Amino acid sequence: MLSFHLTTTRPASQMATSLAEMLGPESLFLHRPLPLPSLLPTRLQRKRAVSSSSRCKILTEGIRAVSPSGHDWAPKGVQRFEALTENKFWDGCRVFRVLPGFIAQFGINGDPQVQSKWRASSLSDDPVKVTNSRGTVVFATAGPNTRTTQLFINTNPKGNGFLDKQGFSPIGEVVEGMDVVDKLYAGYGEGAPQGRGPNQGLIQAKGNEYLESAYPKLSYFSAAKFVN
Repeated sequence: MLSFHLTTTRPASQMATSLAEMLGPESLFLHRPLPLPSLLPTRLQRKRAVSSSSRCKILTEGIRAVSPSGHDWAPKGVQRFEALTENKFWDGCRVFRVLPGFIAQFGINGDPQVQSKWRASSLSDDPVKVTNSRGTVVFATAGPNTRTTQLFINTNPKGNGFLDKQGFSPIGEVVEGMDVVDKLYAGYGEGAPQGRGPNQGLIQAKGNEYLESAYPKLSYFSAAKFVN
């Protein structure tokens, strides 16, 4: 298992606070056969028994991620996700694009030097084997074979099935705890230039220095670790 701790920030006059402190330690769960939350294959997979050999990961104190047994959903994406975790990539990452009823996106490291190394290593695509239903976790892309580090969680109650034909291949699913995902800070809206939210180019160039100054209320991952 992989444990993530999610933090949200308050106005500058107040201290940052743990999301678990705000919502409770059991506010986010993913897969019932496991004692804690997780990111699982989609609801299509839920119809089958989840193998005990499936690797469980936690994406906050409430969002846990379980990769499909044998990495058969999106093996390249799962392998990249695990490598990023082992390298503590998620620590300090802001959830910089939260569009209620659509997605919550994260995955640009707060250190531009760290980000540049991973950004230079694109993944070839995994075929789309399951639909982009609510709660699925997916690598963002800029076109064919361009996945690097950015992920999003689908939050549309009806799912975002239109993304299937665009090549967005889920690597897992939030099975319990979507209420926590729905409470990620969304006050900044769409990113620039379409909206007033963070500019991804500036995040890539300046990292958390830019985000902490201009967008202090963003939720972020403070730590991630594998647990038994």
